[in-house]
Amino acid sequence: METAVIAGATGLVGSHLLDQLLGDDRFGKVLILVRRPTGIVHHKLTEHLIDFSEPHTWKDLVRGDILFLCMGTTRAKAGGKRQQYEVDHTFQYRVASAAAANGLKTLVLVSAAGARLRSPFFYMRMKAELERDIRALPVQHTVIIRPGMLTGKRNENRPAENLGAGVLRLLNRLRIARKYRPIHAATVARAMVNGSFVKESGITMAESSEVFDLAG
Repeated sequence: METAVIAGATGLVGSHLLDQLLGDDRFGKVLILVRRPTGIVHHKLTEHLIDFSEPHTWKDLVRGDILFLCMGTTRAKAGGKRQQYEVDHTFQYRVASAAAANGLKTLVLVSAAGARLRSPFFYMRMKAELERDIRALPVQHTVIIRPGMLTGKRNENRPAENLGAGVLRLLNRLRIARKYRPIHAATVARAMVNGSFVKESGITMAESSEVFDLAG
């Protein structure tokens, strides 16, 4: 059985991912790196409370077979671009680097549809920079998931995102903007789990429409 490590287990995708891994017989142990206690009790679960800004205190804890990266925040919640970049890029890259140094064999990253280094949008550039840096790590198999706009129940209300998802659904019915088709967080989580068992080496990319196929 596999040992999974999750960074981002309390987020929209991560919470679904955690539920799925705990219920999956292929995983014997699930380690989560969190800033605050989740209150979840399960015989498979080991919870490490860490400060992501101090990697020297936790880097030896990032040991397992498969690392799932699904941390993320908004600019407003983080307090600015710099703080958002720290959570979405820097913290995740630190976890991935530690896992690679500890002999991890598979890494699964949630990125975003439209991620591009020369994008005019900060968010898309940030995601593309993370992809680039993750690709360079010495990991046997890296899976990069690029979903469209995420839907699902959040702890906080995001009216702008809800409106945006509604507009995209309408455009998709008109066969416009299919690349950014909204996708439920649980579907992304299933794609992450399935992608982790793809028996390949190198880089596996799942673009927006392919994420649905990978989820099954």
